[in-house]
Amino acid sequence: MTKVFINGEFIDQSEAKVSYEDRGYVFGDGIYEYIRAYDGKLFTVTEHFERFLRSAAEIQLDLGYTVEELIDVVRELLKVNQIKNGGIYIQATRGVAPRNHSFPTPDVKPVIMAFAKSYDRPFEDLENGINAATVEDIRWLRCDIKSLNLLGNVLAKEYAVKYNTSEAIQHRGDIVTEGASSNVYAIKDGAIYTHPVNNYILNGITRKVIKWISEDEDIPFKEETFTVEFLKNADEVIVSSTSAEVTPVVKIDGEQVGEGTVGPVTRKLQEGFNKYIETRSN
Repeated sequence: MTKVFINGEFIDQSEAKVSYEDRGYVFGDGIYEYIRAYDGKLFTVTEHFERFLRSAAEIQLDLGYTVEELIDVVRELLKVNQIKNGGIYIQATRGVAPRNHSFPTPDVKPVIMAFAKSYDRPFEDLENGINAATVEDIRWLRCDIKSLNLLGNVLAKEYAVKYNTSEAIQHRGDIVTEGASSNVYAIKDGAIYTHPVNNYILNGITRKVIKWISEDEDIPFKEETFTVEFLKNADEVIVSSTSAEVTPVVKIDGEQVGEGTVGPVTRKLQEGFNKYIETRSN
């Protein structure tokens, strides 16, 4: 029987319940993280939970957990569900209270929930690349917080699906921000360009890994804004996330990117990522 973690307990999935007054349910008042497991080990888990606690602080939510305690929770979740390769979703809401826009007074206990699932790496996408579509970024102005408010991302992803593509690349005006569920990079003349870390994007953990690889390989990593036109004229384009890893994009809005094949810089990043799986999983 699949086990789910809810507020300090590992319970059967069939017994997991959410209150109709949970603020995550009625307001999206909460945060989440998603962590990858390779061969039974957690990948860059410290970085994920440092970001989780940062998101909590940004919405004035005291979880009462340290990074080390959260790592223990998800490690045990993998163990009780006997998962080797897969992912762990964890979220925290402000708790259960009568519906009122302002924070509960007095404070209520946050609701922390996590579950794990098995799946393999996206080998086909990594090898052959994906197609993407561009769409206007209509999200709020605190995309640096990994909040439960994902309606803008959901609508962007559905737009991509309707046009038979795998990802929506969002832009504010002419400036590319990030994907519906990924960070975005344009590779031109051997240099990697990606949106700077600010309130318009989430500072992805895989984005950090790509930056580490770029430093290892002496690949210029330019955190600068760029336009949709620049993206479409890039030599290579990639998207990255915990699930997608380093995924090449070979077509955007039906137009071929570069040579229409996975390029050499992308392959070098993928090789570096595989090395980091070995060194940053525990």
